[in-house]
Amino acid sequence: MKLKKINEKLSKALAENGIETPNEIQKDCFSTLKSGADAVVIMPKGGGKSTTIVYTVIQKLEKAVGESTRALIIVQDKEAVLEMVDTFKRFAHYTNLRVFGSHDKGDIDYDKNQISLGVDVLIGTPNRINAMFSSAGFNMNTVKMFVIDDADELFKLRMDAIVLRLSNSVEKTQRLFFAEDLTERVEALADKIMIEPYLFGVDDYEDEEDYED
Repeated sequence: MKLKKINEKLSKALAENGIETPNEIQKDCFSTLKSGADAVVIMPKGGGKSTTIVYTVIQKLEKAVGESTRALIIVQDKEAVLEMVDTFKRFAHYTNLRVFGSHDKGDIDYDKNQISLGVDVLIGTPNRINAMFSSAGFNMNTVKMFVIDDADELFKLRMDAIVLRLSNSVEKTQRLFFAEDLTERVEALADKIMIEPYLFGVDDYEDEEDYED
C-alpha cells in the first residue's frame, strides 16, 4: 500500500489482499494516526473504515510485547468482532501480534483465561469489554490505543456511557473514533475524552485541522 513510511511487511500483506492504493481519507489521516494523536475519522460505508483501523494498529504495535492488552477496539456486535479478527489475521500475517475477539455470545470465563495468557489486540463488543475490565486482574493502563468503530451507531444505542467509563480507566492512550457520520453524540464524547483531536473525512473542515478550531 502506497502510504508514507508504512511498514514494508504490512504493505506487502495489504498488497497480497488486493489493497495497494489508499483513498484520499486514508492518505490524509495516516501520518496523524501513526503519530499517536487523537482523531475522529469519518468514512462512508464501504470506504475502508475497518481496513484503516487494522493497518493503523499493526503499524503502531508492530510485534508482540509482554502479556497485557495494548490496543482495545470496540465494535458493534459479534459479526463485527469476527470480521475484524479475520482482517487482522490477513493483514498481520508477517507479524507475531496476538489478536483476540470477545463478544456477548461467547463464554466470558474462557475469554478471560485466553486474555490472561497474553494478547496485544483485544476486539470486543461494549458490554463484554465493560464486563471483563470491571473484573479484578485487568489493567486498562496498558492500553495504548483505544479505538471505537462505528461510533455513530454505537452511541445511538446509548453505548457512549460505557465508552466514557472505559476511557476514564486509562491514564494515557491514543483515542480514535471511526464513524460513517459525524453525529452530535460523536462530537460530544470526542470533546469530552480526547486531547486536541483531529477530524478527517468531513468537507467543512480542513484536513488535519485541529478539531476545536
